[in-house]
Amino acid sequence: MFSTKNISPRQLSAFTALMLAVPISVLIGYVEKSWWIGLVCFAIILAGSYFLISFMLERFIYRKIKLIYKFIYKTKATKREETYYKYVLPQKSIDEVREDVEAWATKNEEELEMLRQNEQFRKEFLQNLSHEFKTPVFAIQGYVDTLLSGAMEKPEINKKFLEKTAKNVDRLTHLLNDLDEISRLERGELVLYKENFVIQDLVRDVYESLSVKTEPMHIHCTIKKGCESPLTVFADKEKIRQVLTNLVENSIKYGKQNGSITASMYKTDGKHILIEISDDGIGIPEKHLPRIFERFYRTEEGRSIDVSGSGLGLAICKHIIEAHGQTIHVRSTEAVGTTVGFTLDSRRD
Repeated sequence: MFSTKNISPRQLSAFTALMLAVPISVLIGYVEKSWWIGLVCFAIILAGSYFLISFMLERFIYRKIKLIYKFIYKTKATKREETYYKYVLPQKSIDEVREDVEAWATKNEEELEMLRQNEQFRKEFLQNLSHEFKTPVFAIQGYVDTLLSGAMEKPEINKKFLEKTAKNVDRLTHLLNDLDEISRLERGELVLYKENFVIQDLVRDVYESLSVKTEPMHIHCTIKKGCESPLTVFADKEKIRQVLTNLVENSIKYGKQNGSITASMYKTDGKHILIEISDDGIGIPEKHLPRIFERFYRTEEGRSIDVSGSGLGLAICKHIIEAHGQTIHVRSTEAVGTTVGFTLDSRRD
């Protein structure tokens, strides 16, 4: 049985001409009582109908199709494209043209969806940015108003409120510095000064620098057993120090009393070193993991905890590691803990 699915315009012309030529030529042959007259009429009608229908399709339908293709691909009629329109396009079936148009429509829908997501991201970013600025600004305003209302005359309150004001000013300064840094990172302005260094030594330096925060909470910072052997990486030492500092500080903020933070290092394929920072803190719900490296993004549980910070630490880490041409990942289980890992190039001679 003849199927019109995937039929090309030339096949359509031939089929339509045949449907016209057969009954007309049979009728003429019957009226003239001559089969050869009917046969001649069949040949003439078939040829004439075929060329006429083909011309009509080319003239009226494919002119529109070519306009659609030009619109879809936003092209000008170059010599190569004219050859395509003349020889390739007429061989395409209507279904194939439909598939091309649907593919274009799908691609545009995906782009529109991406624009919608970007718009939503922009709104969330501005909302979060406003929140991050409002908290310290309102706190400073409250302290200053209290001092101006008479607390200046009381030395013990005076000093306490000024210290709190200074703390919030430091928070604002830290936030602005982080915003400036992440802007430079996103513009690709980060210059890396790579060198060979032992990653375990850098981890120990970071642990030591943050001991003032870990000791009050009795958090035990260690390098995982079996990972003590020195591993040399090739990277920007100070930028990786910043990454490790941000990760360890996060583990402290969302950790628990008498908790632990563990660093581990592994050789992967001989060319890269995997570094992981693990803790036994509150953990992150699985649904939040895909967005954890976004600017200012915090989970509901994270927002409920009164911790300082700009909310840009993990985003900065991601940009620094990607600037090294490497990857960063996170895995976490609620009430069990979180592990953030990233790769670096191994030693280069």
